[in-house]
Amino acid sequence: MAAVTMRLPAVRAPLDCRAPRGGEKHLVAPGDTITTDTGYMRCGQQRKGSGGGGVARLRAVLRGHGTFVEDDKLIASVAGVVERVNKLVCVRALKARYNGEIGDIVVGRITEVQQKRWKVETNSRLDSVLLLSSINLPGGELRRKSAEDELAMRDYLKEGDLISAEVQSIFSDGAVSLHTRSLKYGKLAQGVLVQVSPSLVKRQKTHFHDLPCGASVILGNNGFIWIYPTLEQKDDEAGGYTSNLEPVPLSDREVISRLRNCIVALVTHKMMLFDTSILYCYEASLSHQIKDILKPEVTEEIVLEARQSSGCFPCGPEQALDGTFG
Repeated sequence: MAAVTMRLPAVRAPLDCRAPRGGEKHLVAPGDTITTDTGYMRCGQQRKGSGGGGVARLRAVLRGHGTFVEDDKLIASVAGVVERVNKLVCVRALKARYNGEIGDIVVGRITEVQQKRWKVETNSRLDSVLLLSSINLPGGELRRKSAEDELAMRDYLKEGDLISAEVQSIFSDGAVSLHTRSLKYGKLAQGVLVQVSPSLVKRQKTHFHDLPCGASVILGNNGFIWIYPTLEQKDDEAGGYTSNLEPVPLSDREVISRLRNCIVALVTHKMMLFDTSILYCYEASLSHQIKDILKPEVTEEIVLEARQSSGCFPCGPEQALDGTFG
């Protein structure tokens, strides 16, 4: 008879998630009033229907995405973080598809090979596009793409391949255009993919991290995280289109599995994901077996210890909105 693990329920005290100084965010739920001070300013134009003697009042606050106006109040239509750029006020939704920005690092999966382009799934509303002219040829050869290159597109990337790329531009319909014109981008192999909410990935100068535990992570801004063994010697001659299919040692697989469970634990408690938070959580989990990390009581213990060790790294906006820790 197989053994069954049973755990008794325990009362967990709610813990406050205090953001670091200067990192407070204005969080709103649907229907919350963002501001009642619409900042009216006078101008010389006449109000329509004022009989020619009135002075028009124009709002100095510009309504952005996720907001609407009712009874001279700016109200949120989605749950998220209020962002202000000069006079523009918008609400960035917490649980939403990825909205690409130029310069973002993304991890995606090839879904279709078309004429002179690949379709890539990047957790956005529309499939992203990787043009044939936006990649480096194998070996880093610099020349114009020819008809032979178009016929050999599936030799470079085919359906189901995972790639890392950078956002080059945004089309008018919101679709993302990618490029892999650097040797650090290209096809991914021998690793584990973890999908999280894009709002939990902290924006940094670099999203490629070689951790001291023996593994590396690519934190995609689109919420796709790639964990793979750190390569001792990187092969730049292939231009990022070769797959290393050699067996991964057991020790590396255990490190990757532990990192994967640590990331899931951080996501469960809605903590921001970056290299420091992942590393502290990994070190806090060394006293537990890999399979036990995802147990609720162990997950809470590991995340709490990691927060205390790092001096309370920031939590995600979702946690601050609902006021819970677990």
